[in-house]
Amino acid sequence: MSMGTATPFHFSLIVAASALILPLLAFGVIMVATRSRHRLSAVISIGAAGLSLMAAVTLLVQHWQMPAPLVFQTVWVVSGQTAIPLGILLDPTSLLMFTVVAAISFLVQVYSLGYMAGDPGFGRYYGCMSLFAWAMLSLTVSSSLLQLYIFWELVGLASYLLIGFWFDTFSASEAGKKAFVMTRTGDVAFLLGLVLLWLQLGTLDIPVLTDPAAVAAQLSPGMTTLTALLIFGGIVGKSAQFPLLTWLPDAMEGPTPVSALLHSATMVAAGVYLFARLFGFFSLSPTAMAVCLTIGTVSMLLAATMAMVARDIKQVWAFSTISQLGFMLMGLGAGSLFAGVFHLVTHAGFKALLFLSAGVFIHHCHTNDMAAIGRQGGRRLKSAVACTIVGAGALSGLPPFSGFFSKELILGHLLDSGHPVAFLAAAVGAFLTTYYSFRLIFILLFPRDGGDDAPPADSHGDRGHGGDRAMAVVLWCLAGVTLALGFFQAPLQDFLARTGGGAGAAAHHGWLPVAACLLAAVAIGQAWFEFGRPKASRIGWVERFPLLADLFGQRWYLDRFYRFLLDTLVYRGVSRWFAANDRRVIDGAVDGLGRSTVSLGRVAAWLHAGMIQYRLMVMFAAVVGLILFIAWGG
Repeated sequence: MSMGTATPFHFSLIVAASALILPLLAFGVIMVATRSRHRLSAVISIGAAGLSLMAAVTLLVQHWQMPAPLVFQTVWVVSGQTAIPLGILLDPTSLLMFTVVAAISFLVQVYSLGYMAGDPGFGRYYGCMSLFAWAMLSLTVSSSLLQLYIFWELVGLASYLLIGFWFDTFSASEAGKKAFVMTRTGDVAFLLGLVLLWLQLGTLDIPVLTDPAAVAAQLSPGMTTLTALLIFGGIVGKSAQFPLLTWLPDAMEGPTPVSALLHSATMVAAGVYLFARLFGFFSLSPTAMAVCLTIGTVSMLLAATMAMVARDIKQVWAFSTISQLGFMLMGLGAGSLFAGVFHLVTHAGFKALLFLSAGVFIHHCHTNDMAAIGRQGGRRLKSAVACTIVGAGALSGLPPFSGFFSKELILGHLLDSGHPVAFLAAAVGAFLTTYYSFRLIFILLFPRDGGDDAPPADSHGDRGHGGDRAMAVVLWCLAGVTLALGFFQAPLQDFLARTGGGAGAAAHHGWLPVAACLLAAVAIGQAWFEFGRPKASRIGWVERFPLLADLFGQRWYLDRFYRFLLDTLVYRGVSRWFAANDRRVIDGAVDGLGRSTVSLGRVAAWLHAGMIQYRLMVMFAAVVGLILFIAWGG
């Protein structure tokens, strides 16, 4: 740990703290004072996000040549001999993620000026956006796992509020609850892992946990594997990996900017970031690394198959998010910190671009159905179409887009690390990704009917062209990032390698990029043949097999399986037992006490009815009883 000289110490701490506090202040001011004043709320939230972005870039530039991590800590809570710290950790991994979160948050909030204009909850929306920005930024620079876990849960709260933003719609309300419950399921495992680490090590400081020598000296291999797998449970929930992956497509019920910010670029990537944050700890357990690789591979393939038959444009990109998060975990599980983190960074840019481009289509055509958007003349929206093609090219791993560089890096590491099955699975996943991405593009560009004869798309209610310009500017900014970011691979790799952890480069395979491009070309040709050419049947090869299409469309029946578990174990089992206990034991006890009180009252009333014969009878019975007692005792 290095504190540096006095000036950098104070400067870095003040800048980082300012970047964290500003969104929190914006949230408080908006929710308390300005929620009904929409424009002022937007100015406050966007201003805070912009200043946080400036602070993040300042820290990144200042510490680009940092020789060691910077840790600023103070004691937060003291209980007996236990002191719980609160602090900020600045190192290449946290600074990179800090900048990504700040940048995407700022751009999405600017975009929302157009998309959310006229919405009655406009002020509340920006308040929730500021809450999320504060929680997510704080998560990235937390110096201990306990502090990270607190903000991890606050991110989940902000996600729940934003997914169910239009809570008067039943589907949005249900989607918010589903996301909250499924992610909390993984968080229970995460919390158990933290408790075990605390009991075994006596600390949850991240610099200690990422020191292999310190951990190996105090934790047995078995305990290391157990705690790593429990923490990985939280990663599975937050990053929507198998088997907790079905909440993410339903979360698309929220506003499209929410989908771009939370469920593609930042929040769901928090799980992958946690793995990267604890990469040194996970590396101590080959079993945990193998589980990560396996779960990432399965999730990547399952989500890719689901996207092949989806018609909702946002759900297609949601499935691709799950798939790409699986790619990141495959890179990390194969032992390369940089491969996973680099794909996280590139994915943040091009997936936000894809979602925000989809938002333009939805904004004008009032539908999420890609075929309906095509029939309504969606291709007339030139900026959205061009940016969708750029984003899809990056998602498919086509040069020169950023996704080409990060995907090829993961494939290379899978090949070098001796995982041929995972490498082949990744190649299949890359093929499917290109196929469903261009399936969507061809359906948008070449509608079956309507097309050029379709009426021009109208604006969305009050949302005029001023908002459209703000949306277009953000799209082109993200498109520029998507085009340029891949060429910064070497500087980013050198930066991340400063703290070690497997950030080195894989061996270069000259044939691999060529093979990847040929595979992508075949997938594009397949999509063109089925959906793009003039006489295309518009029926994909999967849809020619009804059972297979139903399997993919029903998400491999995972939701049905969860419904069966809920109905059988929860509703008919635990819930029924609790209901019977409530009815017979709790209510029975209360009702029995009430009935006893009434009966005693009636007896007392009968004895005090004022009739002398009753009293004499009681006195006579008492005297007789006393005589019998004395006689029996004698």
